[in-house]
Amino acid sequence: MSKLVICAVIAYLLGNISPSIIMSRLKGSDIREHGSGNAGTTNMLRTYGKKAAALTLVIDVIKGAAAVLIGRAVGGETGACVAVVAVICGHIWPCFYGFKGGKGVAASLGALLALSPKLALAVAVIALAVMAVTRMVSAGSVAAAVSLPFLSLWLARPFFPFSVVMALIVIFKHRSNIGRIMRGEESKLDFSKYK
Repeated sequence: MSKLVICAVIAYLLGNISPSIIMSRLKGSDIREHGSGNAGTTNMLRTYGKKAAALTLVIDVIKGAAAVLIGRAVGGETGACVAVVAVICGHIWPCFYGFKGGKGVAASLGALLALSPKLALAVAVIALAVMAVTRMVSAGSVAAAVSLPFLSLWLARPFFPFSVVMALIVIFKHRSNIGRIMRGEESKLDFSKYK
């Protein structure tokens, strides 16, 4: 049990690493004071452009994967599963930044890649397909979260109970987006207008 606690603590603290907040502060601002107020890739794209968004995405994916790899090394497969949820919680509710972070999507991708590449690929395909059709990152993220427990039953059965928790967290964080989608008010991506 103590090993799982260690896995959770390490993963949570890794999740606290927020490239979007750090980069925006280096520019004399705070990404959470701009656009959607979210400390994530999409808001970085809209506020600071493609390069900042790409760097945010890469670092968030890496920290998610690192958390799971450490979790597996310390606590085996259960430790890896615990780390998935903990790193996402650290990303969304970072204690170092007033418990106000991102929505956990990029960190989730990295964590799933380290946990089960097949599961990560299946979820990513669904997310990208929905994003391509709707041009809404939030719609793709929610679709991926909804599909995750079902896909985990097929591709990573031991992860299933953790996948339910993970999906609920991501959906909860996107509740305002879901409302805007239903009202037809959600912003759509247009990469041509970002530098």
